[in-house]
Amino acid sequence: MIRRFLDPDAVGSPQFIAAALLLVYLLQCAWLIHVEVVHGSVPDSNHDLCIYHGLEQWKTGALAGTPETLRSESFTGMPSTAHGGYLRIVDGYDQDRSPLYYLTCAAPYLVKPAALPSASSVGQLWATAPYLFFGVMLGGSLWYVTRRLYGNAGGYIALTLYCFSPGMIMAVAGAPNLGEMGGVWGAFGTVFTAIAVAHTLYAPREVVLWNARRIFLLGLSIALLAGNQFSLALFALVALACMFWVAPVRPRAVAVIWATAVAVGGAIFLAAYFFRLPVMGRGLSHARWIDFAPGAFAMPASYGQALRSMAAESPALMVALPVALISYLAWKRARYFGNSAPLLIAALALILAMASPDFPGRGFHLVLLEFLFVFVAGVFADLIETPQRVFIVAGIFGLLTASSLRNLLQLAFLR
Repeated sequence: MIRRFLDPDAVGSPQFIAAALLLVYLLQCAWLIHVEVVHGSVPDSNHDLCIYHGLEQWKTGALAGTPETLRSESFTGMPSTAHGGYLRIVDGYDQDRSPLYYLTCAAPYLVKPAALPSASSVGQLWATAPYLFFGVMLGGSLWYVTRRLYGNAGGYIALTLYCFSPGMIMAVAGAPNLGEMGGVWGAFGTVFTAIAVAHTLYAPREVVLWNARRIFLLGLSIALLAGNQFSLALFALVALACMFWVAPVRPRAVAVIWATAVAVGGAIFLAAYFFRLPVMGRGLSHARWIDFAPGAFAMPASYGQALRSMAAESPALMVALPVALISYLAWKRARYFGNSAPLLIAALALILAMASPDFPGRGFHLVLLEFLFVFVAGVFADLIETPQRVFIVAGIFGLLTASSLRNLLQLAFLR
């Protein structure tokens, strides 16, 4: 993807427009970080602890998220006093995250110049570099996938929704919300890399060697999603279901590819534990793989909270989604795999977000937004091909322009 995105022959083409949008997204994130520094906002205290323990692992080998580092009496599993939520510790093991998350948090501090104060805007940009990277890569992946599925129009719609989504900016740069984007990028990459691999199975080739690069990417995505949030590992099973959906004629090949990718992801996972298999086994046995509170669905407030969160994190999506849903249900042409799969995955993510309180639900909620961007882009790209193209393009352009300007003005007034 990166090679095609940066292809010098493509300058002035859709790649250039996508790069410009991602640059604007990056600048919005940087501006928000600057404003937070000026106003004295700081990341959640739990996040600071994760950085500290990640550095401890990098420098001494003491595994983060295990009793080797989580030995303080202050780790009780109770809610954090800050906004960010929980560090849920049982028997000294982090129930939600593997050492991969801690190592990623701490990575910028391994090479941070001593003269760079943490309290400065540049210092905070340096500290949030992993999340800025994940945010840009997630946006680039979204554009690449939607452009391949729906053409240039779909790619532009999805990427614009993403780049001017307050939720996606806050997930990267918001002081109370750091840390989820690695898992969200992993979930997105797992599903669509699996679908891409499944499409190749209609050609009579050797399934593992021919797909070696895709299998490695799938394994890396699985490691990212499970390493950053154990409960997101569910999307590895979603990816398997999508593979069987796409390539039902070769179920054994699907199983072999998926199992190989899981093995690759497991190897990366083991590397995050510094190849200490017994400790990894104990950590995974303490992992909280799923939070599910069925009582949430009996509470009207849960539905209102979900709608309010979506409206705050992507106002344009709340306008576009009803139109896309009505079009999808009423128009047979829009009901194909490319639109149906992201809608079903978004529905699953919504269920999990509502049933998973506090920290775990945040990751599911961001996954929900990402797949809804794909769904809306797909349906709107189909609508653009109808005889009403002029009116539909005008409506989409007006909505995206108004939403983008609104977001930029909101950021400007944060000074």
